[in-house]
Amino acid sequence: QVQLVESGGGLVQAGDSLELSCAASGLTFRTTNLAWFRQRPGEEREFVAASRWRGGLAYNVEYADSVRGRFSVSRYNAKNTLYVEMNSLQPEDTAVYYCVAGSGAEYDFWGQGTQVTVSS
Repeated sequence: QVQLVESGGGLVQAGDSLELSCAASGLTFRTTNLAWFRQRPGEEREFVAASRWRGGLAYNVEYADSVRGRFSVSRYNAKNTLYVEMNSLQPEDTAVYYCVAGSGAEYDFWGQGTQVTVSS
């Protein structure tokens, strides 16, 4: 059974940084495509960042335009954990952040989410 458990959310001020973690189990972490999505109040879920396996120990990282240059996604295979470091946070980054996993183009598994609130 695949489980994805996010942590690290909270209330911060504009300009602050925050790091989210996602502990994964029940899957072959090293070869799994992983990503972060978010859902802002009143909006649809949207892609944030991804770490996609391309073979061996190589991964492609991808970012949404809205976070590129501010967010950094990484994975620690030995701990089956995905991270996203979020810098220069703005009120528009307020959202529930979800960790997702999949083996192909789609993401089949979702975590419960962690709330990030950025005050102005």
